[in-house]
Amino acid sequence: MSLSLPIPVIASKEPKNTAWLGCLIEAETPAEVGALIEMLLQSQPHCLKAKVLMLGHPEDARFIKTEPAEAEEITLAQEALRAADGIQTSADGKRYAISLLQAQQVALLLTMTMEGSAKALLTKLNPYLQLGARQLRHTIKLAELYDSHSQLEHSENLQRALFSISELSSSDADMSDMLKGIHRIVSGLMYAENFFIVRYAAERDCMRFLYYADTQDQNKPETNRDMRLEDRRHTLTWYLLTRGKPLMGSNDQLSQQVNGPLVIAGPDSDDWLGAPMLRNGQVHGALVVQSYGTGIVYSRDDLALLEFVGNHILTALERKESKDELERRVRQRTEELAEVNRGLRQEVRERHRAERLQEALFQMAQLATADIDENTFYERVHTVVARLLDAKNFFIALLSDDRTKLEFPYYMDAGVRHQLSRPVGRGLSEYVLRRGQPWSGTRDDIMALTRAGEVVPHHIGEPSAYWLGVPLKVDEAVIGLVAVQSYESQSAYGVPEQELLGFVALQIANSIYRRRSAAALHLANLRLEHRVEERTRELRAEIARREQMQQQLHHQVMHDPLTGLPNRGYLRERLDRVLNRIRSDSNRRCALLYIDVDRFKVINDSLGHLAGDEFLKAVAVRLLTHVREPDMVARLSGDEFAILLENIENTDTATLIADRVLQAVATPLRISGKELEPSVSVGIACGDSSYLDADELIRDADMALYQAKQLGRKRFAVFDEALAKGMVDVLAMESELRKALRQNEFEPHFQPIYRLGDSKVMGYEALIRWNHPQRGLLRPSDFVKIAEDSGLIEAIDWRLFELSCRLLAQHGPGEPFITFNVSALHLRHADFDVRILKMLERSGLAPSRLVTEVTEGALLDNPESVRNVLDRLRSVGVGAALDDFGTGYSSLSYLHSLPLRMLKIDRAFVQELDKSGSGNSSTVVAAILALAHALNIQVIAEGIETQAQLDALVSMGCEMGQGYLLGSPAPMSHWVAS
Repeated sequence: MSLSLPIPVIASKEPKNTAWLGCLIEAETPAEVGALIEMLLQSQPHCLKAKVLMLGHPEDARFIKTEPAEAEEITLAQEALRAADGIQTSADGKRYAISLLQAQQVALLLTMTMEGSAKALLTKLNPYLQLGARQLRHTIKLAELYDSHSQLEHSENLQRALFSISELSSSDADMSDMLKGIHRIVSGLMYAENFFIVRYAAERDCMRFLYYADTQDQNKPETNRDMRLEDRRHTLTWYLLTRGKPLMGSNDQLSQQVNGPLVIAGPDSDDWLGAPMLRNGQVHGALVVQSYGTGIVYSRDDLALLEFVGNHILTALERKESKDELERRVRQRTEELAEVNRGLRQEVRERHRAERLQEALFQMAQLATADIDENTFYERVHTVVARLLDAKNFFIALLSDDRTKLEFPYYMDAGVRHQLSRPVGRGLSEYVLRRGQPWSGTRDDIMALTRAGEVVPHHIGEPSAYWLGVPLKVDEAVIGLVAVQSYESQSAYGVPEQELLGFVALQIANSIYRRRSAAALHLANLRLEHRVEERTRELRAEIARREQMQQQLHHQVMHDPLTGLPNRGYLRERLDRVLNRIRSDSNRRCALLYIDVDRFKVINDSLGHLAGDEFLKAVAVRLLTHVREPDMVARLSGDEFAILLENIENTDTATLIADRVLQAVATPLRISGKELEPSVSVGIACGDSSYLDADELIRDADMALYQAKQLGRKRFAVFDEALAKGMVDVLAMESELRKALRQNEFEPHFQPIYRLGDSKVMGYEALIRWNHPQRGLLRPSDFVKIAEDSGLIEAIDWRLFELSCRLLAQHGPGEPFITFNVSALHLRHADFDVRILKMLERSGLAPSRLVTEVTEGALLDNPESVRNVLDRLRSVGVGAALDDFGTGYSSLSYLHSLPLRMLKIDRAFVQELDKSGSGNSSTVVAAILALAHALNIQVIAEGIETQAQLDALVSMGCEMGQGYLLGSPAPMSHWVAS
């Protein structure tokens, strides 16, 4: 406290002061204490007015009274707080400011009459003022504690809400229940009875109301379908999604915040608050709350809270959508697998049937050559045929030599064996013999043949319901037939049965032919027997030699000739067998260690190929010492090896062996008189039942090996799904980038650079864009990193340089200049300036209209070389600009040492100009402008996004500027048309 007068004893005989002291003790807030101090002073003679000013405290009813302070009063109070004696008098001598609590920034303002004396009044009331100041200090601390407690309680509520949102996103609840839960959570943080969530897909230019709760709107939008964003043009939701900035207020206030006409969709609200949901600067949706007839008005705190919660809600929505999409894909994959499984089952049934058929046919072939009597042959044929079709009723008929009689050597009907012989007539058997072709039919078909006179039936028992007969042929001559018949209506004979019986007929005919030729064949067999025995011995010897040669050849093909280890082919076969066993036992695991010798090319080139071979053999020996049966070491190619662990418990087993391999190989090794310290990099992939073949596991181990090399070699890395996805995405993007270069999918967009004094376009900055055929227009942040890693960035940059200069030369109005960024990669080439000049000559652009932008990072790479390149370019008229000025470590040192035409103030300083407490940024910008003007360097301010930033730069004398407030990057046709 600044009042330093001694505190006298307060007399208890003054009842008014006693009441005042009682009120002071009962006062609980700084505002109440301040009002009592003012009342005490204003009750004294010659005091016209008293006011307690609490500077530096929040705008809260506990601190501030309803009557605001004037600017002159605040200035006078601040001077009193800084004064040594704590008292300051106004210029007219009528008002006084006294420092009441200097640490708490509290001052007392007095307005006195001409006859009154402020010091006398303070001396008189000093004891009461001392007590008042003490009570004021206590209540300020208490209010600050209340405020801190309120903020802590708010933070806890917000934290609980975020936990609840996170739990909802990972729960099993469906999307609609999750959205209702989010509504309840937001309602717990602010008034959100009327609340909706909208999702936006920029690549498809469509939106969807995921959730919509409104007590007044009778025409609620559908939440189960997408709609075109253009259909909601100029609505508040459209402005939220296209501008990516929040909107808040009544309809009149909202119409002033948008940069176009406003279409009100739904009933008018008292107050409306909407916040976009952003991810990396891109709009992915929005949250909106509104009130009807409640008198509730949303504050900036509500906006900040909604924006903060919106980011977490977006994360929850994306997680839930990803989970739903994954479940959908799992269901789809399950259905596909079920369909495949049905097909496989059908295929298995077909294969089983084919196996039975093949077995039957094989048995028939064996019977045809078996040394058995004729009757046994027919019985066994009947048994084989009965396994595949309904052949309870089965007979074989043969024509006599004179073809006048039909003999039935085997006739089984209704389970009874018959002996039958009859003259050739007009039966079904004779019908098949006449035609010489198989025939099958039903009882109706037989009756039709009978009515036509083709058949005169010879029945034994009841007529058959189905009948099938196939002729027996020898050298195209019909010698008989084989037939089956059924008396049951549910049995039928189709094409498969006909084909089967046709093969049976062929075997029966062959057997008959064989038996008729048995005598001649017997003599021939005797003559050939000796020859066959000799030939058999020769063939056995030849087969033995061939088997031995085949084994030797197989060993050579499947093993590495240098180390004797199995090669890649052997590994793949072995790995396929291991994976097959794993698929039949899901509890089994295997692991593949893909090993690459670090810097082997240096050893091979330095010591020679013979030493390199000795080195590889030594590495192979060390690897073999760390495997056990049935594990295997293989050499895949060159300096690449692999270790197959056929049975492991978990990944830790593989990593333990990999660590032992790293240590074993690292032991010093002497080759060709040189002591070498070899090292290897290891990629580990663990195989389970999800792997279909060896190539997949080898591929994944190779990816892990690549990761180990990227991390610095002499280590191991374990494959996981994140590594696989990242590798596939990078490879796909690299391929698409090469295709984009071939098909000219890159184009420059131009952001205008204005002269701030009269808004004249002085130049453009060229920025690369990729017109992706599927993903639409991509910014550099989407592909530049991959382009740099793949070595394509320089080709892309030169495409930008060439197209930008050509377009500006052909279409650029007036004489505007163009700037584009030049990276350190380009400046490392000694002929960079020569290429630039040739490019300008081809495009027809004057050198004076080109400005190359360099960053401090490019200068640090080789400052002397860069300075020489820029000097040569300046000598022909090409200017240079220092980009992102003010963000480096030694930017000032480059201003006087480099041939600079311009410098660009970094957006970080510009964006602070319209914020409260931006004095430091304003000072820095003013200093940069003064320094640049002194060095005759033009200045461009980057990232101007608000009118306040623009006004501040103009007032400080900044020459040129660029930013979204002045113009967003667009194709040259846009600026020519405008």
